[in-house]
Amino acid sequence: MDLKKILDEHLLWLNGEGGSRANLRGADLFGANLSDANLSDANLFGANLRGANLSNADLRDADLRCADLRCADLFGANLRGANLSDANLCNADLFGANLRDANLRNADLRNADLRRADLCGASIDQMMWNIYTVFYPLQCPESGSYIGYKKASGLVVELEIPADARRASATSRKCRASKAKVLSITDINGNPAGGQVKSNYDPDFVYTIGETVEVSDFDDDRWNECSTGIHHFITRAEAVIYE
Repeated sequence: MDLKKILDEHLLWLNGEGGSRANLRGADLFGANLSDANLSDANLFGANLRGANLSNADLRDADLRCADLRCADLFGANLRGANLSDANLCNADLFGANLRDANLRNADLRNADLRRADLCGASIDQMMWNIYTVFYPLQCPESGSYIGYKKASGLVVELEIPADARRASATSRKCRASKAKVLSITDINGNPAGGQVKSNYDPDFVYTIGETVEVSDFDDDRWNECSTGIHHFITRAEAVIYE
């Protein structure tokens, strides 16, 4: 199998310049170096990618059903919309991977490193989380009040999360809370920027200094990272760089 030729043809296909979609169904790619490779939309159904280097690879919308990805390096890989149902991701490195809208149903995630992974909209079996990810601690304090920061309309909102607020976090640094008191509103450089600012997602949800805002339909499922709640970070620096 001429892997380089397949990847070159696939790139042409993606660019609409002829070529052909990469068909690596059932291919033996054990330990292959595919770092930074563009395999978006590729057919990798049942492929043997055990121990493969797929760090920073583009695997958007790829068909990875039943693929063997045990011990694979998927650090920073873009798996947005990929179909990973029934895939074996045991011991895989998914640190910082983009798994937004990915299908992870029946995937084996035992001992996988999902720190900083973006799982917004991903389809995941709740039982898998209950069994294998209980060791992921909340990024926010589990009890008591604390200070958090969020980005809204390009400004940084400093929040006091009260002790009785419900709170959650998944595998990334982003947290959610059911209510918060607005302490300050500043620009990126820390300068005062007015008394109120609108939410990025709901213009009717306004953060006003001195007032407490609350979300009535807070989602207690911590793994629904992008669900309802007041999204925030524990440090101001993270809120500043958040896009």
